[in-house]
Amino acid sequence: MPRSPIRVLVVDDHEPWRRFVCSTLQKHQELQVIGEVDDGLTAVRMAQQLQPDLILLDIGLPTLNGIEAARRIREVSPKSRILFVSENRSPDIASEALNTGAGGYVVKSNAGSELFPAVKAVLQGKKFVSASLARNPDDPQSYGPKVITFKPLSYTRRHEAQFYSDDASLLRAFTRFIGAALKDGNAAIVVATKLHRDGLLAKLQMHDLDVGGAIERGRYIAMDAADALSTFMVNDLPDRARFLETAGHLITSAAKSANRVAICGECDPPLWTLGKGEAAVRLEQLWNDVIKEHDVDILCAYPLGSFYGKHGNDIFQRICAEHSAVHTR
Repeated sequence: MPRSPIRVLVVDDHEPWRRFVCSTLQKHQELQVIGEVDDGLTAVRMAQQLQPDLILLDIGLPTLNGIEAARRIREVSPKSRILFVSENRSPDIASEALNTGAGGYVVKSNAGSELFPAVKAVLQGKKFVSASLARNPDDPQSYGPKVITFKPLSYTRRHEAQFYSDDASLLRAFTRFIGAALKDGNAAIVVATKLHRDGLLAKLQMHDLDVGGAIERGRYIAMDAADALSTFMVNDLPDRARFLETAGHLITSAAKSANRVAICGECDPPLWTLGKGEAAVRLEQLWNDVIKEHDVDILCAYPLGSFYGKHGNDIFQRICAEHSAVHTR
């Protein structure tokens, strides 16, 4: 009797990429693509319905990021093996992804040579990590794709994206994020429009938080998003040195009275809505550099309407990929 085909669900919000993945898989007769999904919540629902043998899963997805989707999929379809395929090259993100119980992590730019070997390894119960993440410069034998297990992170620093539908949704997200920081005795930096700064301040005060005292002690710093951009933009791109100087100064000032700093803001949306997508992606990458140097949590806000009909484009995908979590409300 012929063996049953291995049933595969492909999850990615970039339609041309899904076409590439499906055409690659279909070259192997033992693999059968049974579905394509372009957002996280639908991926969970389809996994529960189809119970696929293998799920190829991106991280930067609308409605629910891939890491959280993987956790839910493990509950509703525990026998499905999961292989992350993402352009995010952060070892910390790869570690978090694999700690969901996934079998592998392939960087998209390496998929041409690594996708099928990764699929094969994961189906055999092994762990596969892209060569660009698995290399050890002190060990020449380590070069090339490796079957390894990442150690759990000893700490977590958040760099999250919040895609909001209206001002009320944004203020709820900012209030939760900044309110939690202030309640824990941490510092907060808010970079936003005047409308959103004023709205946030009012909501924090409604939660009986002593924002006035935090401002006096330097634990609450608020500045205008446009003013912040003007300090580090050069030729329509964020200048690395200027950005790190600006961010470092703010964080150092806020941290004088606290051990940890929460930063929320909306510098990136003006860049995106003005058509400066590369600048928005670059700015998110620079925030990831900040996380490596400072003990901070970051929440970046984007108006969901600005991405209407563009969930499949490259810039949206790349913006999501620079974050540890993506929320849509």
